[in-house]
Amino acid sequence: MTNKAKGKFVSGNIFQHIVIMSSTNAVGLTALFLVDLADLFFISLLGETELAAAVGYAGTIAFFTTSIGIGLSISMSALVSRAIGQQNREKARRLVINILVTGFIISSLVSALAWFYTPELVSLIGAKGRTHDLAVDYLRILLPSLPILSIAMGAGAALRSIGDAKRAMYSTLAGGGVNAILDPLFIFTFSLGLHGAAIASVIARFAVAGVALYGVVNIHQLLGRFRYKDWLADQKEIFKVAIPAITTNIATPVGNAYVTMMIASYGDSYVAGWAVVGRLLPVAFGMIFAMSGAVGPIIGQNFGAGLYDRVRLTLKHALQFTGCYVALMALLIYLLQDYLVTVFGAQGDAAELIRFYCTWLCMSFIFNGILFISNAAFNNLGYPTTSTIMNIGKATIGTIPLVYFGGLWFGAIGVIAGQALGSVIFGVIAWVWAQRILKRLGEENQAPITLEEKSLNSALPLTPFCSSRAYMCADSEECMLETKDSKK
Repeated sequence: MTNKAKGKFVSGNIFQHIVIMSSTNAVGLTALFLVDLADLFFISLLGETELAAAVGYAGTIAFFTTSIGIGLSISMSALVSRAIGQQNREKARRLVINILVTGFIISSLVSALAWFYTPELVSLIGAKGRTHDLAVDYLRILLPSLPILSIAMGAGAALRSIGDAKRAMYSTLAGGGVNAILDPLFIFTFSLGLHGAAIASVIARFAVAGVALYGVVNIHQLLGRFRYKDWLADQKEIFKVAIPAITTNIATPVGNAYVTMMIASYGDSYVAGWAVVGRLLPVAFGMIFAMSGAVGPIIGQNFGAGLYDRVRLTLKHALQFTGCYVALMALLIYLLQDYLVTVFGAQGDAAELIRFYCTWLCMSFIFNGILFISNAAFNNLGYPTTSTIMNIGKATIGTIPLVYFGGLWFGAIGVIAGQALGSVIFGVIAWVWAQRILKRLGEENQAPITLEEKSLNSALPLTPFCSSRAYMCADSEECMLETKDSKK
């Protein structure tokens, strides 16, 4: 049986898989995040605080609507990678088309509702006056393209599920490139300002979808034929993962909306500073945002193949990678904070908020990374509801009281510090929970040891480096697993 038939991730070096998947995914994501940051930079050149604040408010609502597509792409990744691990390619093809159709329908309904109630939604998070009107205009241009973004996310997830992270990266790079070219053209040359930034983002979403679909359809022939009966039959399996995943991803923007609302009570200047932080973090920590989508297919394929030791090592190496990366980027952001304040023309309260986050809170992002990794484990090991519990808990218990009292005692600075503290608490809880689930799955699926194996083990001398099972050396787990793979 070839590795292609078995799935790309059921053999080979796990850490290398994580690095390649994360880096290729991160390059594409960071390109899009950089464009968002460039949007804010170009808009800041217009010299109006209300414009930057409007982008902050609009971004909160856009994040909420985008979470629907993210949730469905998680379902795509979990189910398709598992089917690939089980060597059932026909099922994978059927799931790809059915999840894309489901995503398009749901995103169309959500975008229509959000478009109609945009003024009320923007008011709900604290926008007022001209800032409110600008945010509404921006969103009403952006929201109708949500179904296209859902297709783009789903197709990208399908590519990552089969192991083609490079082509998924190309799709997001294409979108980032289109947006980067059109942004200054529409904002300045055509004098469209904020409206021009929104139009450029819409066109970029079509570019991402086009490139990703080309990879799915023409390169991998992974798009099955749509059959209504099959679509209905697959909805139960799709929504078993999708509903908790959507709920999980809605929880995060709801929590962010509360944070934005609290910061808004201290004035538009703080909101403008928060908008800069909100665009900066995805660029700096794009690798960590990419981690969940990167390790999900690795976990899914190995879980589908019954390789629980490789699943456990995937989580271990993902944690190590996250810790090192966040520490490096947090130091870099700390050193560059004055430059960032100058580039975005932040002054007064906005500059204070940016400096505080860059100095004290960036390291807390490691716990967001731990939560992302744990959620990938929950979704791909068949426990999507646990992921929902974690994220709803973080968005409510881990956000509202901490943010409220942080704001009450320390003002806008206390608001963002309270949110960071919630990430620390729930990152630790999620990791411990994920380890317990993985241990339980391993015990339930462990094959009994035969008399011959017991005899062999007892005949081998135990060294200071080995446990009671002589072949399981604690300091060379991955080496042992790679040896087993090569024997297969």
